[in-house]
Amino acid sequence: MKFVLATKEQMEQRFNAEGNAVAVTIVKVDPCVITQIKTEKSDGYNALQVASGSKLKNVSKPLVGHFKKATNSDSGFKKVAEVRVDNPQDYSAGQVIDIASFIVGEEVKVTGISKGKGFQGVVRRHKFHGHPATHGHKDQERMPGSIGAGGFQRVIKGMRMAGRMGNEQITAQGMKIFAVNPENSTIEIAGSVPGHRGTWLEVYTEGELKIKVMHVDEVKVAEPVVEQKIEDQNIEDKKTEDKVEEINEEIKA
Repeated sequence: MKFVLATKEQMEQRFNAEGNAVAVTIVKVDPCVITQIKTEKSDGYNALQVASGSKLKNVSKPLVGHFKKATNSDSGFKKVAEVRVDNPQDYSAGQVIDIASFIVGEEVKVTGISKGKGFQGVVRRHKFHGHPATHGHKDQERMPGSIGAGGFQRVIKGMRMAGRMGNEQITAQGMKIFAVNPENSTIEIAGSVPGHRGTWLEVYTEGELKIKVMHVDEVKVAEPVVEQKIEDQNIEDKKTEDKVEEINEEIKA
């Protein structure tokens, strides 16, 4: 199965071969590293554990040790997921998934957490029609109405009522790949996908999963920039001191 972890970036307009405008969602694919191989013999099922997004802080020591087996690095990952495969023996920990596994025009499924909309009424949450504004209804336009017989004095499970809306896992099916851009590690998907900007997404479909030639050691991982900022500040301070000394020498002369 083809599989990749990505983050939702933004929506833009593109034009297809016929010249028609198409709304696409751009998703960013950071290096997706295989961190563990699960087999039926050892774990009861065949799967690959895939991680993405470099994380330098707030990573527990057990997770650091787990990831280090595959990456030889002390950094962690922001997102970890699993994908079922039939041939786990063909992969090894530390390999990086290639987004070229996906081709333009094929259908994929996209799973993510939808936008949270808070506590909503039945009209918005369940698309209820509501009551007419006249004929004695007064202020009942958006009320749910009867919720069923009251003989057993309880609410039946699954009754459509007001409540929390959104912020749940959604899978959008039949989404088509509009473009694949390996140079900037993005995939353009026709239509909208669940979540807000920055939401983690799982993009998958049937097919052969390709692996990049490079190993995770060759992938550029985000490094702390604090030391570089300190070094740059020291250089600026040195330039300022040299300038002050130069002015003092001119004054003395």
